[in-house]
Amino acid sequence: MTIAPAYQVLADRIRVEIMSGQLRPGERLPTEPKLCEQSGLSRSTVREALRLLSSQHLIFTTRGVNGGSFVAAPDAHILGDSLSDGVGLLLANGVVKGDDVLEVRRMLEVPAAGLAAARREPRHLAELERAMFDPDRDDLDRRITAHAEFHLAVAAASGNTLLSLVVRPLYTVADPRTVDRVAPLSMWREIDRDHRELLAAIRAGDVERAMAAARVHIDHVRPEFPPEHTNLPVPGVARL
Repeated sequence: MTIAPAYQVLADRIRVEIMSGQLRPGERLPTEPKLCEQSGLSRSTVREALRLLSSQHLIFTTRGVNGGSFVAAPDAHILGDSLSDGVGLLLANGVVKGDDVLEVRRMLEVPAAGLAAARREPRHLAELERAMFDPDRDDLDRRITAHAEFHLAVAAASGNTLLSLVVRPLYTVADPRTVDRVAPLSMWREIDRDHRELLAAIRAGDVERAMAAARVHIDHVRPEFPPEHTNLPVPGVARL
């Protein structure tokens, strides 16, 4: 059994206090000397524990007379980026396959589309419209970016903050060049048609139509797609 280093043990203890709500956002942690006294650890070890917590965005440190280490307020964007990095690493190493991503998308996107149709507000419709692209005029980078923005906007329109956070890693593209190689223009044109149909259903507030459009968008298997590309380590390559 591997014994965790002392700084890790201290960081884990503080993390538990933060995650359990014992330490609240904005609350000041004990000073370094106090943490040394409480833990029996050296100042360098305490500092290493604080650096680890800071790298995990659980605390932040300020300088000056009123400075110190404070519990950070949760930031959905930072959490989403961390989750995206983790999923991207799993994809890059083959632990997670493209088929796995599509299964999760199917489980999340279909009900999310229904919720978006039921709950969307004018600002959500505006975000969806801004995320549309022209498959014949826009370059690859714009198409990839717009694709991600569209589906994140659908999740936002669902009104469920946790859903918006969870789906973010599903649209992280590891290698645009791979997408360019396996996603022909005809595919991008179909994606555009799918997005326009889904937007129309959400705008109309038609829950069943929105869910059906989302299902078709994910489940339609493209005949021009070679089977060997279904497990590429790029989220969404098998079916954007």
